[in-house]
Order: sequence, then C-alpha cells, then structure tokens
Amino acid sequence: MKLRLNREFLSRHLFALAVFAGFGLWFAYDGFVEYPRADARALYARIEQSQPPEGTDVEGFKANKVRIQRIFAVAILLVAAGVGVHLAAVAPSPFEWDDGGFSWRGRRHVYGEIESVDKALWERKRILRFSGRDFAVSLDAWHHAGVKEFAEKIL
Repeated sequence: MKLRLNREFLSRHLFALAVFAGFGLWFAYDGFVEYPRADARALYARIEQSQPPEGTDVEGFKANKVRIQRIFAVAILLVAAGVGVHLAAVAPSPFEWDDGGFSWRGRRHVYGEIESVDKALWERKRILRFSGRDFAVSLDAWHHAGVKEFAEKIL
C-alpha cells in the first residue's frame, strides 16, 4: 500500500491557500492599482466615511494607505506561499508497505530491520516514528492516509 495525501488535510490546506491568495491579491490590487490612481480626497472620504477636516494632509493619508495595502499584500501572499510550499513538501510520500516489508525512499526493508519504534506521539497526534540501522522514518496520519493501517502492522 502506498501512502496517499489525507483528503481532509489537503482540502483544509487548499482552502487556506485560496483564502490567503484571495486576500493577498485583493490587497495588492488596492495597493498597486486602485489606491494610487484614486483622488486623495475621494480616497479619504471612502475609507473614513467622511470628508477630510480642513488642513488634513490627504496626500500623506493616501501615501500611507497605499503603503499599508502593499505591506498587507506582500505579507499575506508570503503566508499563502508558505502554505503552498508546506503542502507541496508533504504531498509526495516516499513510503510504501505490504505484508513482507516496506519501501522508504526507494530502498526496500523487511519488518525485522526495525530496531526501535517511538509511539510517544501516536495516541495524541497519530505520529509514528521508527528506525533501523540505516533508516529513520516519521509518519504522520494527519498528512497521509494509510499510516494507521501501517501502525497496526508494526505496533
């Protein structure tokens, strides 16, 4: 059996990625397109829901709002990229198993090669760690479906 990405994990991360990317693009549009081309007084009135008081530096107000929108855009798009990178890093699983043993990163091992099993995090987080002379494997059931079935085999 080959581990596959857990559907719930995937759907939650794709949803988060879409939300962050959407907000990031919205802030980017405001910061790089909408706010720079807007009239400063009209922008003040739109954001503050009132006309600027006499003597207000509306150009300074506009410059500040443009800067803030751009900062938000970059920050949120970086978060979206982080979620995407995490998802891409976790998605491929180099782990397969059957009744005779398991393959980890292209190398075949029999169950007898497992020297230690760390199940300290298994009950609480469904993370299983085990190792042998030339391998150390950590499997997370939140990331991949099939980990529970493998755990039953070696625990």
